[in-house]
Amino acid sequence: MTDDMHAELDLYIKAVLGKKPVDVVALDMRELTSIADAFIICSGRSSRQVTAIAEHVERRLRKQKVKPLGVEGAKEGQWVLMDYGNVVIHVFYESVRQFYDLEGLWTDARRIETPGLKKHKAAARRPPSRDADA
Repeated sequence: MTDDMHAELDLYIKAVLGKKPVDVVALDMRELTSIADAFIICSGRSSRQVTAIAEHVERRLRKQKVKPLGVEGAKEGQWVLMDYGNVVIHVFYESVRQFYDLEGLWTDARRIETPGLKKHKAAARRPPSRDADA
C-alpha cells in the first residue's frame, strides 16, 4: 500500500479511534474483492458505544468533506456498516463481531498498520502512568 493510501486510510482510522473502540483492525481488500480497497473493523462494548462510534466517525469525516455513500444499522447499535466507497467501516457490538467473524471470513486479507493505528496500539500497550501525588 502506498504512502498516499496509508495517509487516506489514516483519516478514517483516526475518526474511528475518537470514541475508544476495541480491537481496531484495517484490512487490505484490493486483491480480494471489488467492494472496497480497505475494511476497518472495530468493536464497542455496548450498543450505545457502537452507535456513538459510528456517529463520531460520520461527524468527523463530514468536517473533512468526506460523506458516506450509505450507513446501515446505526439505530440498532449491533453492527453499523459505513460505506465510504473505497473504505468500508464495520462497527460491531463485541459479541456480534465474534459471531460474524469478518476477520476469519477474510483471512487472506493483509492487515494494514497506518501511523495512527500504530500509535494507538503503542499507547494501549503502555502501562498507565502514576499520579505524582499518589
